[in-house]
Amino acid sequence: MASIALPRILRIGGGASRQLPEVLATLGLSRPLIVTDSWLEGSGRVAELADALAAAGIAARVFADTVPDPTVASIDAGVAFLKDGDHDCVVGFGGGSPLDSAKAIALLGLHGGAMADYKAPHVQDIPGLPVIAIPTTAGTGSEATRFTIVTDEATDEKMLCPGLAYLPVAALVDYELTFTKPRRLTADTGIDSLTHAIEAYVSKRANPFSDGMALLAMRAIAPNLRRVCTDPSDAAAREAMMLGATQAGIAFSNSSVALVHGMSRPIGAHFHVPHGLSNAMLLPAVTAWSAPAALQRYATCARAMGVADDSEGDQSAVARLLDELAALNRELEVPGPAAWGIDAARWDTLVPTMCAQAAASGSPANNPRVPDADEMAMLYAQVWAG
Repeated sequence: MASIALPRILRIGGGASRQLPEVLATLGLSRPLIVTDSWLEGSGRVAELADALAAAGIAARVFADTVPDPTVASIDAGVAFLKDGDHDCVVGFGGGSPLDSAKAIALLGLHGGAMADYKAPHVQDIPGLPVIAIPTTAGTGSEATRFTIVTDEATDEKMLCPGLAYLPVAALVDYELTFTKPRRLTADTGIDSLTHAIEAYVSKRANPFSDGMALLAMRAIAPNLRRVCTDPSDAAAREAMMLGATQAGIAFSNSSVALVHGMSRPIGAHFHVPHGLSNAMLLPAVTAWSAPAALQRYATCARAMGVADDSEGDQSAVARLLDELAALNRELEVPGPAAWGIDAARWDTLVPTMCAQAAASGSPANNPRVPDADEMAMLYAQVWAG
């Protein structure tokens, strides 16, 4: 039996973010804390949001001190800021990091404790304050997921925190917010959402509902990823990427991610590689290693992405999928760990720790082929070698 959970309200399309005052009123909420980052605040986007709320008679406070890959310290600062006001909800506005921060702040603001108390295998279903998510990147799908991820600076561990408590009650998915994304961010978040869709589909916890969403996401993302990187103002491609990212988020939130994400989080935690980029580094090698265990599923991914047709056998379709993933990384100039500037000796030293942290997150156990520590170390070595 599949257990499906979705935001209560999903508004998808150009201008959706401008419906925030109306959505808050529908939910009976009136005292929001906006959680965002300094770049969005500096761009004037946050002021637009706050002004629209003020025009509707809603006073909002703004916490703009989130950091990329949220840390325990940055979350604690947000919780302290929340408690200084009288808030009945949290509006996450930004990419995955502000959205994940909003979820964590909304939880700890109501329930207290430390973020480490809530990491997997703990599952937090009892909600915190309601979260309304407004994504500004077509990537993480965090607006539709029941997870948040916070880095413990003391141990350099990216803590995966699962449960219904992290599922936003509303998501306003507005592709018009993505036009100003730089090319690197567009590429990395796009590959991130493609990874979500593929992993949700091949996961051992996949189900007919998540399958449908994952395939829709692949059909939206695959033909448009290069287009948005080539022409940032291509509105149709931006809209497809934003929809695909949300569909992929719904897919993996209702099945699970797998080995790519398990191995990706420690790279992000130890070397501060952005999440989408660390996924992109891993996707071709991990897919090639995993594919023999789920040939038909990976072949279906290739067909959904439009890189293989129905007349081809599964083996041929999977070969085309692997070629396409390698070509995407090449054409979108995804750097390997060495090119990103990671020190080889430090990488080698940390591989055993990264393998242990990846396994502990639970994600590798969902993979069609589950690696032991030696096999995971071999994959990290392959990724380093390019």
